[in-house]
Amino acid sequence: MTYQQTIDYLYAQLPMYSRIGAAAYKEDLHNTIALCNAIDNPQTKFKSIHIAGTNGKGSTSHMLAAMLQQAGYKTGLYTSPHLKDFRERIKINGEMISQAFVVDFVERTKTVSDEIKPSFFELTVAMAFDYFEKSKLILLLLKPALAAG
Repeated sequence: MTYQQTIDYLYAQLPMYSRIGAAAYKEDLHNTIALCNAIDNPQTKFKSIHIAGTNGKGSTSHMLAAMLQQAGYKTGLYTSPHLKDFRERIKINGEMISQAFVVDFVERTKTVSDEIKPSFFELTVAMAFDYFEKSKLILLLLKPALAAG
């Protein structure tokens, strides 16, 4: 698949909260755990900070990332939603994930994705974990769009 075909697949095939509403919401971590198991649990191989709450998650995440980078840490940042480019969601030291990694990840996880039918969010979180682990990340800042219920 090309990068554009991969992005089209992600938007068209996976349930997205912004497209179908509450039907995309999963009440448990079953799919995320299954995806992470399939890619050797990368989330266990680096330290992370999960930023939750109602307001200010994006600002807080970006400020912490900037401070940690200035202090010399290789810092990953996962945020959602993105504004223009899907790759804005997954960054290391301010650099977006490569198109090639996005394509490779979707191709590598297609079998398990077809089996468990993850949501857009579940697949992109697993993608971020995999990218950060393969990049030998020191610290991850995680700011999902919906941090609670």
